[in-house]
This record gives sequence, structure tokens and C-alpha cells, in this order.
Amino acid sequence: MNSGAKYNESAGMMKMSLKLLWKNTTLWRNLVQWSFFCWVLYLGIRFGQFVQHFTSQGVAPFVARPSGVDGFLPIGGLASLKLLLTTGQFDTLHPAALVLLVTFLLMSLAAKKSFCSWLCPVGTLSEGAWKLGTRLFGRSLTLWRWLDVLLRGTKYLLLAFFVKIVLIDMPSAAIAAFLKAPYWALSDVKMLNFFTQMSLTTLIVLTVVIVLSLFIKNFWCRYLCPYGALLGLVSLVSPFKIRRDTTTCTNCRACTRTCPSRISVHSRTRVMNAECTGCLSCVEACPHNSLAMSMRGLRNPLPRWMFPVVLLTLYAAGVGLGMVSGHWESALVYQDYQRLIPMIDLLSH
Repeated sequence: MNSGAKYNESAGMMKMSLKLLWKNTTLWRNLVQWSFFCWVLYLGIRFGQFVQHFTSQGVAPFVARPSGVDGFLPIGGLASLKLLLTTGQFDTLHPAALVLLVTFLLMSLAAKKSFCSWLCPVGTLSEGAWKLGTRLFGRSLTLWRWLDVLLRGTKYLLLAFFVKIVLIDMPSAAIAAFLKAPYWALSDVKMLNFFTQMSLTTLIVLTVVIVLSLFIKNFWCRYLCPYGALLGLVSLVSPFKIRRDTTTCTNCRACTRTCPSRISVHSRTRVMNAECTGCLSCVEACPHNSLAMSMRGLRNPLPRWMFPVVLLTLYAAGVGLGMVSGHWESALVYQDYQRLIPMIDLLSH
């Protein structure tokens, strides 16, 4: 073979490799996951600098408060949602908490529990933990079915508790008063202190969760996260479903083996399961292209890239709408934080 032919063959192989890389959904999901994680980490650092300015009485330089940290206040966002639905009032102290909660709910309604597997920073760490554990120990543990079902009920019990306390028991007037109180105003600062000033009990609990996450796939997400439980229930009515073409499927079970949520994908013509996060791992693993994340009634399955484009567009649209409508930045001003942050210890009791 002459040098020209070898060059053409190498160029062809490289072109094919790049094409396969471009179509690698798992690669793109990991890129989105860790990019979003780094962005959230950056927001956390900026928020820490913002708080430090006030705790140091102005010695540390001032940094503008990043509103995205409100995403760590889902319970307050739930209270804000009830207030909006019952009275039409939009919380002004942490408006981004409501914007993000509604955005993630709409994402689940339209595009499965995609927030959990594509954007959630805790989900990213949880996935990274079990993958690291698999590399270190060669495998992940699979709990007995009865224990798995029992533990999965924990996150739904936690969700039911918060729904009862916030949406059922707490009257709108009480929610309105709470959302105007100093405690709610500094809830983001209290959340920061939860991570930066951990108690021994908190440290022990987090250590146990991290260790278990090394051995059990998505331990926190599967058994303990009430936010994921809520999004999973909403996702059941999503038009998107993993659908299996029984005419080309060879029942090799590669889809089931790779599913991080332990769903028996190979035995279903469509996956109707609250644990499905839309990660597309099963679609990527199928050697015969018998699986697709698609909608009912379509003659041809949607291309793989369509689903992440839909979910990322929904996220960008939700956040963008919150910004342009004036429901993103807190109404609290510099003087409010200057007065309130020194009171943080008093509000902890």
C-alpha cells in the first residue's frame, strides 16, 4: 500500500472516530454534568466571598451575590410556589428559588427526570462516587430486592413529610409571614454555614453517605433524595420514554446491565418508571440501536442529540424568563445584609 492510500485510510479512520465521538451521548452528558458542577462550585465560592465581606465587617472585598445559590433552597421554593398559586404573590427575597424549582418541575414534566442525571451537582458527585468505587473495588453492591424497595420508600416518606408540612398544614398567611422573616432572608447564608461549619453529627452522616455511595450506585439519589422523588413522580407523565424496538432487539440485556437505576429495560417496550433519569446510558449501550428516547406516535425514533437539546433548552428558557421578568435577583440590598448577617447566630435557635 502506497503512502497516499495509507494517508487516506488513516484520515478515513480518524473521521469515523470523530463521528462516533460526536455521537457519544455519555461523553456529552459527562461534559454537561461536570461543566454545570464547576459552575455551581464557582457560584458557591462567590457566595462565600459575598458573605465574608459582611462577616469581616467590610475588610474582605465585596462580591455581588450570585442568585443561582437559591437553587439550594428547594423547601423554601416549595413554600413560595404555594404562596404564588394561592395568593398570586411572588417571593422577593429568594425569587430564584421558585424560578429554579418550577424550571426543574417543567423539565421533568416534559423531559423525564433529566435534571438529576444531567444537571444536579449532587447527582454528579453521587455518580462519580460509585464509578470510583467500581474502579477501586471492581464492582458495585446490589442490595436484596426487599431491602432495596424498603429503602427507596425513604425518599418518598421524606417528600410526603415536606408536602404535608408546607403544602397542606401551613396556611398561606403563615407562609407569607415566613417568607418575609429574617430567618428566610438568611436561609442561603445558613445553608452555606451548614457546609463550612459542620457539626460532628453532620460530618459523620455525610461520611457514611459518601462511603455507602462508593459501594452502592447513586445511594443518595436512589434512597434519600426527596427532591428526586418529586421530580420522578412528575416525570411519569412526560411524553418522552425509553422505547424498545422488539423487532431488532436480541435480548442481550446490555441495556439493563448498564442502567444505573437498575431498571429491567430489556423486558419492556417502554420504560415507565419514576427511577428513570433520562441518562441515555441504555440507549448508548444497545449494540443494535433498538432503544431510543422518543415520544409516542412518532414513526421514527428521535436522534440521540434531540433529548439533551430539549432539556437544556428548557433549563435555559426557565432561567432566562426568570431574569427578564425581574424574578431572579433578591430584593435585599447591601444595607439589609449588613444588618442581618451579624444576626445569623441568633437566628439559628
